[in-house]
Amino acid sequence: MRYPASEKFEIIKLVEQSHLSAKQTLDKLGIPRTTFYRWYDRYLSNGIDGLADKPSGQTQVWNRIPDDIRHQIVELALDKTDMSPRELAVHFTDAEQYFVSESSVYRLLKSRNLITSPAYIVIKAANEFKDKTTAINQLWQTDFTYLKIIGWGWVYLSTILDDYSRYILSWKNCS
Repeated sequence: MRYPASEKFEIIKLVEQSHLSAKQTLDKLGIPRTTFYRWYDRYLSNGIDGLADKPSGQTQVWNRIPDDIRHQIVELALDKTDMSPRELAVHFTDAEQYFVSESSVYRLLKSRNLITSPAYIVIKAANEFKDKTTAINQLWQTDFTYLKIIGWGWVYLSTILDDYSRYILSWKNCS
């Protein structure tokens, strides 16, 4: 729970004037001793103004790309529309001697709607093969799979299969 500076000051005065020890008084108030002594040190060094809440942490991110560099990257992307974010990052790093990562360039361009999604072509699987085999030895299939055998480790199984007859022509286990 956050206390305003006035309440912190009242708690300090209460602990100072109490006939109980500081530990006992703070236990009754439910305030950790470390918190109280941090307040007390700030009060002794800066008075009641030292009890005011301070903003926490930094307001600026340490690795944020400066705004002028961001503007230069956007200008470069608008000039070279055929380049991908990866190519833009490499080109910018080479030309300006300022490193920017591909992901940073991508996020920057995406936030400005300068990245278009690729045109995907949806292909559905057919119910059967277009070129069916009509006799043996027209098409062979190979497959490699790996199995973990306890006590031996990984074993790789290689098979060669005739597509028409489904006959295994050859197989071999390899370590």
